[in-house]
Amino acid sequence: MRGPAFIDHALFAGLTQQAANSPRLRHHHGFHTMDEPCHRLSIGMQPDTYIAPHRHLDLTKAETLLVLKGRIGVLFFDEQGGLTGQRLLEAGGDCVGVDFPPGLYHSLVVLEPDTVIFECKAGPFQALQDNEYGPWAPREGEPGTQAYRDWMAARFES
Repeated sequence: MRGPAFIDHALFAGLTQQAANSPRLRHHHGFHTMDEPCHRLSIGMQPDTYIAPHRHLDLTKAETLLVLKGRIGVLFFDEQGGLTGQRLLEAGGDCVGVDFPPGLYHSLVVLEPDTVIFECKAGPFQALQDNEYGPWAPREGEPGTQAYRDWMAARFES
């Protein structure tokens, strides 16, 4: 049996430093084993990370995110890539989290350096399939990701 795992500022500092040193500008810390039915993780992220718009078609894959440190923008899209909604999530702010139902296209944009989120989703891990990515947006590593990330971030500028 393992002992308790604490979600504290020491964890945040390590995650955000590892994110800054990562080519993807994000780093995960899992609190679960891969065979557990509930996957729980903290993710340190930096502003230029790119998370392609996607959805989870598996009806068991609702996803909950909470911002523990920093700020992110959440965006929602229709089947054609039209923006249907957005919300600012901020640690200590008016809204700190979101619960995504399966099938909803969504993405995140990091708006503050050293942001940390907590994610919870049913296991086991399943890599996204091609039909779960928004076909109108570039995938991670493809040309145009920086421009698309910048477009998403601009939705949250005052």
